[in-house]
Amino acid sequence: MNPAYNLGIKAYQLAVRLAALRGKKARTMLEGQKRTFDLLREKLNPAHRYIWIHASSLGEFEQGRPLMERIKKENPEAHIVLSFFSPSGYEVRKHYDLADVVCYLPFDLPAEVNTFLNLVNPTMAIFVKYEFWGNYLSELRRRNIPTYLISAIFRDGQIFFRPWGGMFRDMLNCFTRIFVQNEESRQLLKTIHVDHVEVAGDTRFDRVASVRAAAKDFPVIAAFVENANFTLVMGSSWQHDEDIVIPYFNAHPSMKLIIAPHEFDHARLNSIMSRIKRKTGLYSATNASQAAHLDCLIIDSFGILSSLYRYGQMAYVGGGFGAGIHNVNEAAVYGIPVAFGPKFGKFAEAHDLIAIGGGFCVKDEQEFVDLMNKMLSNADVRAMAGNIAGNYISTHTGATTRIYQEIFPKHYK
Repeated sequence: MNPAYNLGIKAYQLAVRLAALRGKKARTMLEGQKRTFDLLREKLNPAHRYIWIHASSLGEFEQGRPLMERIKKENPEAHIVLSFFSPSGYEVRKHYDLADVVCYLPFDLPAEVNTFLNLVNPTMAIFVKYEFWGNYLSELRRRNIPTYLISAIFRDGQIFFRPWGGMFRDMLNCFTRIFVQNEESRQLLKTIHVDHVEVAGDTRFDRVASVRAAAKDFPVIAAFVENANFTLVMGSSWQHDEDIVIPYFNAHPSMKLIIAPHEFDHARLNSIMSRIKRKTGLYSATNASQAAHLDCLIIDSFGILSSLYRYGQMAYVGGGFGAGIHNVNEAAVYGIPVAFGPKFGKFAEAHDLIAIGGGFCVKDEQEFVDLMNKMLSNADVRAMAGNIAGNYISTHTGATTRIYQEIFPKHYK
């Protein structure tokens, strides 16, 4: 890449180092990056051929996961190096058992790029959704390593489509094939003469379908909802989400509430519980007999939310009053209506669900009250919206198969 790009990466690296002086997340990332090369030298076998898969964070990992599972199912002898840029991905999935090595991706500077690629020596590279690192992509192309972008989505206004975005358009030409979620993305790329594009869909639909098929049983939660007429499951919630939902719950004794907050440190849990005026318990401290007598159950455990939505008659997915909503597909796959806040612009599935009547945006507390009054009082309306949501998921699966059939029979032996 050109000197200006490298200077920008160095400035970003410096900013992260400064943030690490006070911030745990930045410090964790830097400490992890320092171990990457030693980890690769220790764990990689020079006799093996590796597929390198990169996901920025946990959300991108979940999108790439169906493809990784398909690779290992069809090619048990395949070897995978999985890299993350964010601690929120690495720290949760550093022991992912389908990867031979899980590591942090070093900063996109020429020396680090060459060392990383020399150690991994990948037969192919797969980037998930939103990762465009110019030096990595340029070097992969120079080495003639097939490189793919999967589950990508593009929007008018991104830098690729700006007059000054030539450097970033060049990055797109480093990919052997770009698999996009929708036709709109393909048409946008066509306007900048990027034609090596295929509409494959979003692998997240395959992921949530497989999670539903293998959904775990939770006796405590089953006991909690056993005699409930209506249970709302609020997943990945932030404080603004809770400020909208909890007052309604406090005022409506006919409903139960499951809250799975995005973060659940001691202070967050105390804050949530202090606002609830009905019988409430923490999942980790509640048994089945106790749960039956509670009105609200707060989930303080990682990794179970995607199986919990099946216990509700409706879901509220958090994040829509902050950086953006979390995974609405995780809830919709169970055939229940899904509500969320107004920050959903980057998520095609949220737009789609609203358009067809399976999803609902609430911009403030009053809109939430109006929606809940309708859903709580009319089971037929609720069932119709839920059926729409569930059918939407089932008709959008298959992206993993389309991607796999395109790239692996040709390049993996």
